[in-house]
Amino acid sequence: MLDKRTQTFRPEEDEERGKNGKNRMRIRPPAGPDRRETFFWGFFHACFCLDPLTKPRPFSPPGKEPFLSQYRCGALLGSGGFGSVFSGQRLSDGLQVAIKQIPSDRVQQWARLPGELRSVPMEIALLQRLSEGEGHSGVVRMLDWFEVEGRGFMLVMERPPQCQDLFDFITERGALPEHLARRFLRQIVEALQFTHAHAVVHRDIKDENIVVDTRTLEVRIVDFGSGALLKETPYCEFEGTRVYSPPEWVESRSYEAVPLTVWSLGVLLFDMVCGDIPFERDHEIVKATPIFTRRVSKDCRALVRWCLAYQPEDRPSLEEVLAHPWMQRADEEEEEDEEEHSSLPSPSL
Repeated sequence: MLDKRTQTFRPEEDEERGKNGKNRMRIRPPAGPDRRETFFWGFFHACFCLDPLTKPRPFSPPGKEPFLSQYRCGALLGSGGFGSVFSGQRLSDGLQVAIKQIPSDRVQQWARLPGELRSVPMEIALLQRLSEGEGHSGVVRMLDWFEVEGRGFMLVMERPPQCQDLFDFITERGALPEHLARRFLRQIVEALQFTHAHAVVHRDIKDENIVVDTRTLEVRIVDFGSGALLKETPYCEFEGTRVYSPPEWVESRSYEAVPLTVWSLGVLLFDMVCGDIPFERDHEIVKATPIFTRRVSKDCRALVRWCLAYQPEDRPSLEEVLAHPWMQRADEEEEEDEEEHSSLPSPSL
């Protein structure tokens, strides 16, 4: 779903939001575009002809019925800096969907789809790439898209029933047991492997962009509004969430795709097992020393610290994350350990 953190965070801001600890209030920290004007085309430009300076006029792809004749918009689900998300219904069969509306004047990056002459928001190009064929169960599927005069672009996406974003899931339940955090993290990493294999980098992995099916405990990555084409060279623009950004971005305004992604996974894993994010200020990010506020197993702490290594080259790959001993533990063994230590106080380190 759409990012609910709408306040833009500037590098010089250093907001006081209370001390870390299990009793502090969970809040949605500021987020928003944090970018330079320079945009690297990347080595996949042959497939997606990027044109960030051209604002296209409204058009409808040949053979496509008007949006309003196929879908009905419902209640607002969320809004942010790049648009709004509504509940919706497909009129032909009653399928419940999510409809993301993106005003054209808020689009930061444009792309051309193969075989199309006109430009579309980069998010559409990325989601179409990820939704081809069977897609992946851990990545939200785009079912259709439209450009509607006066309303901008409308992205129609699947909407699992009884779903909740991970931020609210943690807020309601508190810190997650390690076996559940591991179950979620494994699904997320496997989904990210899929996106990277299809030349897409998300660039805003966080609890708000993970949707949990509360019946099956399956998770999906959503909101590719900050995404980009995957490339091997550094990026010099960042549209993700500041408190999930790595030290190299804070210090030098440059980062590479995989180290950024793995750093975000470290923040996310800490968030799941401790109930809140490890860093809130730039100097904390640069220090790269998470302080555990709850009892966490040695292997879990080791994985968090590895993902949050200060030097990008010292962080694991996605494959190494999956192969880590903590990720390989049996859920039954983990549950027994958690029951054994449930009455022990939480260490500060």
